[in-house]
Amino acid sequence: MTDKQFQWGNNKRYNDFPSSFKRRFSERIQKISIDAGFTCPNRDGSKGVGGCTYCNNNSFNPAYCSPKKTVTEQILLGIDFFNTKYKAQYYLAYFQAYSNTYGSLDHLKQIYEEALSHEKVVGLVIGTRPDCVSDSLLCYLEELAKDNYISIEYGVESLNNRALEAINRGHSYQEAEKTIMRTSGRGIHIGAHLVNGLPFDTPQMMIEHAVKLSNLPVDTLKMHQLQILNNTIMAKEYETEPEKFHLFEMEEYLDFIVDVIERINPRVSLERFINQAPKGWLIAPKWGVKNFEFVDKLDKRLVERDAWQGKLFKEIE
Repeated sequence: MTDKQFQWGNNKRYNDFPSSFKRRFSERIQKISIDAGFTCPNRDGSKGVGGCTYCNNNSFNPAYCSPKKTVTEQILLGIDFFNTKYKAQYYLAYFQAYSNTYGSLDHLKQIYEEALSHEKVVGLVIGTRPDCVSDSLLCYLEELAKDNYISIEYGVESLNNRALEAINRGHSYQEAEKTIMRTSGRGIHIGAHLVNGLPFDTPQMMIEHAVKLSNLPVDTLKMHQLQILNNTIMAKEYETEPEKFHLFEMEEYLDFIVDVIERINPRVSLERFINQAPKGWLIAPKWGVKNFEFVDKLDKRLVERDAWQGKLFKEIE
């Protein structure tokens, strides 16, 4: 093994997000998901209706999450939920469902500051779309970031505009790149999210998407395999035109992720590789593995291939 494989101070062959988080915080930090009742511009008619064709937020919202409850109530329920596992820890309020910057600045300030008012909440993680972030909001979050951990997770999903159109995303990749650049240099942690397997995206294109994103000022990359979920527009499309979709087999996806890891910027931390839909929601592909089991298989595959993050990385001019 080379020194490069251990430059992140862990025993992984990639820059894993949990280790980078431990380097930042001395205490254990847990995300608490919050549903603050947002929607999206491709749902409410501003840019479209129906939302992203693959989206069903009910498939990943924890039981304690409900827009019928206040932000404070959801935080307290989340703390009670996680206290059964971990006694001493702090929390990040994770505004997860739909586009969590899609509202007036006054309303956003109110809910963000309500979350930060809890003594055990040390920061915010805000999931949103790149077309729902104003300069005034970024200036406000820049101020918050002086005393708190502030992270924005941008749903980029694909760098292929044809794929974005196919899933009714309602924004282009160019908008995503511009927003990432507008966010950089403000002390805000920047995350990006990709879905691997969208219509019109080939595996080679997906690798190139991750590489290009890793050359932007992105701190964390999340990605997962496309899953066809019940009660979605995509489920109906998959039933009638299954050939439109590249649904990875697990072994194929393992090698695909190794190909990605070898080529992306070693500076970027990797937070997620797969999605795991609850029972009853998933139509395809059905791998039957949990997140930690996939990560264990990935670690072994990286050793088998003598691969590590950035081994083949080439900075894009």
